[in-house]
Amino acid sequence: MRCRWAEWVAIPLVLIAPTSVLAQGQELGIGAIGTLSDPALAVGSGYGALRTSGRTRVSGSFGVGAAGSELAWRGELLGHFLFSPEERRNSGFYFAGGIAVVGGPFQRGYLILTLGLEARPRGGSGWAVEAGLGGGFRMAAGYRWRWFPVSTQ
Repeated sequence: MRCRWAEWVAIPLVLIAPTSVLAQGQELGIGAIGTLSDPALAVGSGYGALRTSGRTRVSGSFGVGAAGSELAWRGELLGHFLFSPEERRNSGFYFAGGIAVVGGPFQRGYLILTLGLEARPRGGSGWAVEAGLGGGFRMAAGYRWRWFPVSTQ
């Protein structure tokens, strides 16, 4: 029996794994993702990302929650472009796009396009909020902790 959602997640992760050697920073976080669709979806999620260059990062998240009144989960893989990657005190915007896989009362895959705002993109930690499309109108909010190599900080 094939597990199609696992292929959607595993193949991109295998492709980006070698970039961890070249990473210019790592991030871990927690958050919530919601979509206004039929049924509406809300999940609490864990987040991880690699800064692959000065202005880009690749992130993955996985969350569990509810769609309607049933248990559901959502996994995402996104590529980000940061508009103010060196900002240590103020907030900075970013654009992200990628894929999502949802399971629960239904199993589907989606394309995601979103615009985000995060506190201190080059700081040690900060909040982040996003709005966009991906399985309906998509909203996300969370908190991220960041680590950068000493030589580039």
